[in-house]
Amino acid sequence: MVEPLGWLALGLLVLGVVGAVVPLLPGALSSLAGVLLYWYSTGYTEPGPVLLAVLVLVGLLTLAVDYFGGAVSAKVGGASTLTTAVAAAVGIVLLFVAGPVGLVVGVAGTVFVVEFARNQDARQSGRAAVYAAVGVLASTVVQALLTLSMLVAMLLVAFL
Repeated sequence: MVEPLGWLALGLLVLGVVGAVVPLLPGALSSLAGVLLYWYSTGYTEPGPVLLAVLVLVGLLTLAVDYFGGAVSAKVGGASTLTTAVAAAVGIVLLFVAGPVGLVVGVAGTVFVVEFARNQDARQSGRAAVYAAVGVLASTVVQALLTLSMLVAMLLVAFL
């Protein structure tokens, strides 16, 4: 039987899935809070220690994907480490200023500008910027899948 605190925990997990695709809602953090709150609500018995560790690691991975997906993709597209670091910082700031559009445009624009300043090659700079934009969008899909997997795992724990 799920107690009221357990229901709140499951609600946080649902919010985590929604937050993975809706800007400015804390997807990964909500999912992590849901897992830990459910664990607390069961007197630290469910989920077991192995599943708890796996779910916390998945939550931390989701958080990393959220913040660094675009920058890592830019690196794969040929951008320098400095460019990826600057793009990640600008993207995070612009996420809070202009939402998801700010994140995508901020990361892609920063990658293009910094790479063009470095190598004066518009084609290579554009390629790296496109990789960055696709990476930001793909990271949203990955976040949704990871938070959904956490929700499903916790529903199985709660109701089986």
